[in-house]
Amino acid sequence: MLRRLVAGLGALALVAEAAVLVVVHLVLGRATAGQSMSVAGSDPEVMSKATYGLGAALGAFLLLAAALLAAAAVRDHPPGRTARVVLVAAAVTHVVLGALAAALVGWGAFAAVMSAFCLIAGTLILHGDRTGPPRQGLRPTSP
Repeated sequence: MLRRLVAGLGALALVAEAAVLVVVHLVLGRATAGQSMSVAGSDPEVMSKATYGLGAALGAFLLLAAALLAAAAVRDHPPGRTARVVLVAAAVTHVVLGALAAALVGWGAFAAVMSAFCLIAGTLILHGDRTGPPRQGLRPTSP
Protein backbone atom coordinates (compact mmCIF):
# COMPACT_ATOMS: atom_id res chain seq x y z
CA MET A 1 0.00 0.00 0.00
CA LEU A 2 2.81 2.41 0.88
CA ARG A 3 4.60 1.67 -2.40
CA ARG A 4 1.49 2.61 -4.39
CA LEU A 5 0.94 5.77 -2.38
CA VAL A 6 4.51 7.00 -2.76
CA ALA A 7 4.57 6.24 -6.50
CA GLY A 8 1.19 7.90 -7.04
CA LEU A 9 2.15 11.02 -5.11
CA GLY A 10 5.43 11.12 -7.01
CA ALA A 11 3.55 11.00 -10.32
CA LEU A 12 1.27 13.85 -9.24
CA ALA A 13 4.22 15.91 -8.03
CA LEU A 14 6.08 15.43 -11.32
CA VAL A 15 3.04 16.44 -13.39
CA ALA A 16 2.67 19.62 -11.33
CA GLU A 17 6.38 20.32 -11.55
CA ALA A 18 6.38 19.77 -15.32
CA ALA A 19 3.55 22.29 -15.70
CA VAL A 20 5.34 24.87 -13.55
CA LEU A 21 8.64 24.46 -15.39
CA VAL A 22 6.98 24.76 -18.81
CA VAL A 23 5.24 27.99 -17.72
CA VAL A 24 8.51 29.37 -16.32
CA HIS A 25 10.28 28.62 -19.60
CA LEU A 26 7.47 30.25 -21.58
CA VAL A 27 7.80 33.41 -19.49
CA LEU A 28 11.58 33.39 -19.84
CA GLY A 29 11.32 32.82 -23.59
CA ARG A 30 8.91 35.73 -24.02
CA ALA A 31 11.11 37.99 -21.92
CA THR A 32 14.12 37.04 -24.01
CA ALA A 33 12.24 37.58 -27.27
CA GLY A 34 11.14 41.04 -26.13
CA GLN A 35 14.69 42.24 -25.65
CA SER A 36 16.49 44.15 -28.36
CA MET A 37 19.96 43.44 -27.02
CA SER A 38 22.25 40.48 -27.41
CA VAL A 39 24.17 38.64 -24.74
CA ALA A 40 27.78 38.08 -25.85
CA GLY A 41 26.72 38.38 -29.47
CA SER A 42 23.86 35.85 -29.25
CA ASP A 43 20.70 36.47 -31.20
CA PRO A 44 17.69 37.07 -28.87
CA GLU A 45 15.42 35.10 -31.22
CA VAL A 46 17.68 32.05 -31.06
CA MET A 47 17.91 32.31 -27.27
CA SER A 48 14.13 32.58 -27.04
CA LYS A 49 13.55 29.51 -29.20
CA ALA A 50 16.17 27.57 -27.26
CA THR A 51 14.38 28.46 -24.02
CA TYR A 52 11.07 27.24 -25.46
CA GLY A 53 12.72 24.04 -26.63
CA LEU A 54 14.38 23.41 -23.27
CA GLY A 55 11.09 23.97 -21.47
CA ALA A 56 9.28 21.55 -23.77
CA ALA A 57 12.01 18.91 -23.43
CA LEU A 58 12.15 19.20 -19.64
CA GLY A 59 8.37 19.07 -19.38
CA ALA A 60 8.19 16.00 -21.63
CA PHE A 61 10.93 14.28 -19.62
CA LEU A 62 9.14 14.92 -16.34
CA LEU A 63 5.83 13.72 -17.82
CA LEU A 64 7.55 10.52 -18.96
CA ALA A 65 8.91 9.98 -15.45
CA ALA A 66 5.43 10.70 -14.04
CA ALA A 67 3.90 8.12 -16.38
CA LEU A 68 6.44 5.54 -15.25
CA LEU A 69 5.68 6.29 -11.61
CA ALA A 70 1.94 6.08 -12.29
CA ALA A 71 2.41 2.70 -13.98
CA ALA A 72 4.36 1.47 -10.96
CA ALA A 73 1.59 2.71 -8.68
CA VAL A 74 -1.22 1.10 -10.66
CA ARG A 75 0.49 -2.25 -11.20
CA ASP A 76 2.30 -2.33 -7.82
CA HIS A 77 5.20 -3.80 -9.72
CA PRO A 78 8.78 -2.50 -9.72
CA PRO A 79 9.84 -0.43 -12.72
CA GLY A 80 11.83 -2.26 -15.40
CA ARG A 81 15.44 -1.57 -16.26
CA THR A 82 14.72 1.23 -18.74
CA ALA A 83 12.17 2.81 -16.41
CA ARG A 84 14.71 2.71 -13.57
CA VAL A 85 17.26 4.49 -15.73
CA VAL A 86 14.72 7.22 -16.54
CA LEU A 87 13.71 7.55 -12.88
CA VAL A 88 17.34 7.73 -11.71
CA ALA A 89 17.99 10.41 -14.33
CA ALA A 90 14.93 12.29 -13.05
CA ALA A 91 16.26 11.99 -9.49
CA VAL A 92 19.66 13.35 -10.52
CA THR A 93 17.91 16.17 -12.38
CA HIS A 94 16.03 17.02 -9.20
CA VAL A 95 19.24 17.15 -7.19
CA VAL A 96 20.69 19.66 -9.66
CA LEU A 97 17.43 21.65 -9.76
CA GLY A 98 17.37 21.63 -5.96
CA ALA A 99 20.84 23.11 -5.75
CA LEU A 100 19.90 25.79 -8.27
CA ALA A 101 16.60 26.48 -6.49
CA ALA A 102 18.34 26.92 -3.14
CA ALA A 103 20.88 29.31 -4.64
CA LEU A 104 18.60 31.33 -6.90
CA VAL A 105 15.04 31.14 -5.55
CA GLY A 106 15.17 30.19 -1.89
CA TRP A 107 14.62 27.42 0.58
CA GLY A 108 10.90 27.02 -0.14
CA ALA A 109 11.60 26.09 -3.76
CA PHE A 110 14.41 23.81 -2.57
CA ALA A 111 12.01 22.01 -0.24
CA ALA A 112 9.46 21.54 -3.06
CA VAL A 113 12.05 20.11 -5.45
CA MET A 114 13.55 17.87 -2.78
CA SER A 115 10.11 16.51 -1.85
CA ALA A 116 9.67 15.39 -5.46
CA PHE A 117 13.16 13.89 -5.33
CA CYS A 118 12.27 11.99 -2.15
CA LEU A 119 9.15 10.57 -3.79
CA ILE A 120 11.14 9.35 -6.80
CA ALA A 121 13.88 7.87 -4.63
CA GLY A 122 11.30 6.38 -2.28
CA THR A 123 9.58 4.63 -5.16
CA LEU A 124 12.87 3.15 -6.35
CA ILE A 125 13.83 2.02 -2.86
CA LEU A 126 10.44 0.69 -1.76
CA HIS A 127 9.92 -1.40 -4.86
CA GLY A 128 13.40 -2.88 -4.60
CA ASP A 129 14.55 -5.54 -7.02
CA ARG A 130 12.05 -8.37 -7.25
CA THR A 131 13.72 -9.96 -10.25
CA GLY A 132 16.65 -11.44 -8.37
CA PRO A 133 16.80 -14.74 -6.51
CA PRO A 134 14.91 -14.96 -3.20
CA ARG A 135 16.83 -13.82 -0.18
CA GLN A 136 18.37 -16.38 2.10
CA GLY A 137 18.69 -16.14 5.84
CA LEU A 138 15.36 -14.99 7.27
CA ARG A 139 13.48 -18.13 6.44
CA PRO A 140 11.66 -19.68 9.41
CA THR A 141 12.99 -23.05 10.42
CA SER A 142 10.90 -25.92 11.71
CA PRO A 143 11.86 -27.40 15.09
